[in-house]
Amino acid sequence: MALALFVVVCLVLMTGIPVAFALAGTALWFALIGSAAGVFDWAFITAMPNRLFGIINNQTLLAVPLFVLMGVILERSRLAEQLLGAMAQLFGRVRAGLAISVMLVGALLAASTGIVGATVVTMGLMSLPAMLRRGYDPAFSAGAICATGTLGQIIPPSIALVLLGDVLSSAFQQAQLKAGVFSPRTVSVGDLFAGALIPGLLLVALYILYTLWLSWRQPERFAADHQAAQPGALRQVLLALLPPLVLIVLVLGSILLGLATPTEAAAVGAFGALVLARLRGNLNLTVLAAALQETVRITAMVFLILIGASMFSLVFRGLGGESLIHELLSNLPGGVIGATLVVMLLVFLLGFILDFIEITFVVVPLVAPTLMLMGLDPVWLGIMLALNLQTSFLTPPFGFALFYLRGVAPPGLDSLTLYRGVMPFIALQLLMMLALALWPSLATWLPSQIYG
Repeated sequence: MALALFVVVCLVLMTGIPVAFALAGTALWFALIGSAAGVFDWAFITAMPNRLFGIINNQTLLAVPLFVLMGVILERSRLAEQLLGAMAQLFGRVRAGLAISVMLVGALLAASTGIVGATVVTMGLMSLPAMLRRGYDPAFSAGAICATGTLGQIIPPSIALVLLGDVLSSAFQQAQLKAGVFSPRTVSVGDLFAGALIPGLLLVALYILYTLWLSWRQPERFAADHQAAQPGALRQVLLALLPPLVLIVLVLGSILLGLATPTEAAAVGAFGALVLARLRGNLNLTVLAAALQETVRITAMVFLILIGASMFSLVFRGLGGESLIHELLSNLPGGVIGATLVVMLLVFLLGFILDFIEITFVVVPLVAPTLMLMGLDPVWLGIMLALNLQTSFLTPPFGFALFYLRGVAPPGLDSLTLYRGVMPFIALQLLMMLALALWPSLATWLPSQIYG
């Protein structure tokens, strides 16, 4: 019944029913059926009020609405538009200079907003028409914008990493208690932020190196993009770049140096974004009201899904699903490597139909304790999951980033061109995942240096 519950939930989600209601409703039906059949103890459901109180009382999750507010305000302050124009002038002498500018601005926007949909839509509306006007290959242009937009999954401060940090912390403690360690170590959001820095920056570097190589081998795909840099371009870049960069450094630096918790740093970031937008003259009551409404909408969605996922996990555990998952993963051929490959493939496929929030709250708590019990480092696992979901969001035909860009792309850009454009970037992300698998220290070295 536990496996049937998981399969039925996936099928119900494909009907378009809101995720939180699909999770909680399906779980309750299975609880009733299981109770009638004598295989489910109703005491699991009575634990739900304690779960709800724990969710609402969780200080780490309080960072979510604050980071969302910070991202929405920066998005509405036209930061990316000003920065892109200045960087495009600075890289005017470099063939594919506009593409490099788009990737750098997209990476900064991803770090600022942490919301994949917002970054892809913003860059698509702003950059895609400019790239096509300059004679860029449509497939490459679309692929570059989609790939850059998904960087919000991995570049801190990322909402995905905040949610993963909270879930993995609980899973890590469970794994240690099962292993007989009664003074368990903890893993924090700060650990994941530190662990994601090097892979995230390496991924941006891979995108840029691929673009430079392609512009050298196939210059016709960047035909009209070669012009002299405008005078004063460097000054314009610094004026546009420094304020948001200082804000990100303050937020991220305060977390990594242990000066503030993620929630406190997120509050500083949200306040700083408001000040920055006001100084740029882009903040008024209308913009503020719209930003607050968007923040409430996204936050309500996250917490409602978390409540639905809690109901699902309680019923799944009551039906014996937790022990079943542990046995399945433990008995796979290849040991921990085989189990990790199966989990990564499952997460990748689920990324076609579920957003990262559902996967984080539903799938990760089921598989992470067993993988950690088998010896996986929680920080490494968190970064691999984030990279995996990022790749899944790009993969045709169901990748979320493709849907976001398709919604704002010019009518002449067909889906086949879009799919063709993202393929090289999917290969680069898979290469990054392979590098992380071969050299786990890419994710674990920096947290060990900062936090000992």
